[in-house]
Amino acid sequence: MTKTVAAPPKNLPGEPAVTLALAEEHNLNQLEYDRIVALLERTPTYTELGIFSALWSEHCSYKHSRPVLKKFPTTGKHVLQGPGENAGVMRLPDGWAVAFKIESHNHPSAVEPYQGAATGVGGILRDVFTMGARPVAVLNSIRFGPLSLPRNRYLFAGVVRGVGDYGNCMGVPTLGGEVVFDETYAGNPLVNAMCVGLLREDDLIRAKAEGVGNVLLAVGARTGRDGIHGASFASEELSEQSQARRPQVQVGDPFMEKLLLEASLDLITGRMIVAIQDMGAAEIGRAHV
Repeated sequence: MTKTVAAPPKNLPGEPAVTLALAEEHNLNQLEYDRIVALLERTPTYTELGIFSALWSEHCSYKHSRPVLKKFPTTGKHVLQGPGENAGVMRLPDGWAVAFKIESHNHPSAVEPYQGAATGVGGILRDVFTMGARPVAVLNSIRFGPLSLPRNRYLFAGVVRGVGDYGNCMGVPTLGGEVVFDETYAGNPLVNAMCVGLLREDDLIRAKAEGVGNVLLAVGARTGRDGIHGASFASEELSEQSQARRPQVQVGDPFMEKLLLEASLDLITGRMIVAIQDMGAAEIGRAHV
């Protein structure tokens, strides 16, 4: 007996009807699309499809790398915060703690190396200071194809400049990194950025808010059309057509983020907020269009 699937709520004016083909454009496969329909017991709206595509992307949910990541230890007497928050936090002596985060921005850097790498750094800086830590160092681990090819030289130059420029504008030095050149990465670089921050253990803050009557504020740089589908792009297999995604690579604004950093740390250390969450690739205004 075939189960009847309810019709979805009406799309907003101008939004297309959701089909499997449209889901695949959002980098969701048929198994994932069928699961969405089963969960909702109906076809998703265009808005809902955009949200699923972002939150179920490799960038947000680590759907491909999660089985590998689960093999690493995440608990211990010195672990103040393991997976599940903006960044990990480890206890140091004398009431100090260290927060750290590493994140890949491979696909954005492959199509727009400068902004792809720069916004990768911007994202992990936010992840660290939203734990109550002041960023003190940026590091990187990058992989490129042989520099004998012009395309690889272009990618390498843009990524290195993007990482360094963003950190410098924020007043956070790039203190270390590593680079490897190999045919495997020709045209498809790996760009991993890392941030380390220091905090007093008493200043550690998380994203979970409790209490009645709290005011919810969304603050930061203006959100434009850049970055739309940026999260789902992480699940896409790169091809010659991927260059068309350049307008969807976020454009960084380190000077605004510096203001956001200082304001956030003042609010945290002044005990004026109860929780804080970085809104990155799947944030308000970037889940769909």
